[in-house]
Amino acid sequence: MEKPKAQMVEPPRAVLFDAYGTLFDVYSVGLLAEQLFPGQGQALSVLWREKQIEYTRLVSTSNHGAHYRPFWELTRSALVYAIKKIVAGAHSDWAAGGFDAQVERLMNQYRHLSAFPENKAVLQALKDRGVVTGILSNGDPELLGISVRSAGLEGLLDHVISVHSIRKYKTAPEAYALGEQATGLPAGQIAFVSSNSWDALAATWFGYQTLWVNRYQLPFEELGTQPTRTGNSLRDVLAFFP
Repeated sequence: MEKPKAQMVEPPRAVLFDAYGTLFDVYSVGLLAEQLFPGQGQALSVLWREKQIEYTRLVSTSNHGAHYRPFWELTRSALVYAIKKIVAGAHSDWAAGGFDAQVERLMNQYRHLSAFPENKAVLQALKDRGVVTGILSNGDPELLGISVRSAGLEGLLDHVISVHSIRKYKTAPEAYALGEQATGLPAGQIAFVSSNSWDALAATWFGYQTLWVNRYQLPFEELGTQPTRTGNSLRDVLAFFP
């Protein structure tokens, strides 16, 4: 008996990228953090990121979003928390505003995070194939605009989509639905790329074709679903297009 042919999946017509952690290196602030707080910079940058994500979930899921705050504000609050936990315990000047200058320097650095080196080449390759490109991010519009301009990506993106308009952060399904609304395409015809495993998982559940960019050789989430593809660089998105 002839075996049934495997179902052919059409290449996606659009590719949407997560911004922070995927296009922009959120841990690139670690060098400045180390200069400001010797011996504590790496731990500070890691806790800052963890608390930032925790805060987005907290304000999205509590009291039907009544406590929503823009991503920039949550990022600053997460930084203050990280400094208080890791640094301030050894210093008596926190209450007197002794770290205000360091907070402002780190926040300014966050506006201009280092972009991963393959970004431009990958986005250009997608544009050359006629693929719609964009960002779908928790970042608020002003922050995303600064980050995109700082990285020189303006002409390579058709859409820069912020969840700010719905006041809900990923992994709320309404956040992923913004990609469908912006492109006019169903989720199955869109590839979503993220280096955050939780983001790639939720996007897969929503119905996107997904690429998890596993830059740090980590295990994927143990919740019974795998992304469509896994790679270690944004270049792996090109595998969607034979």
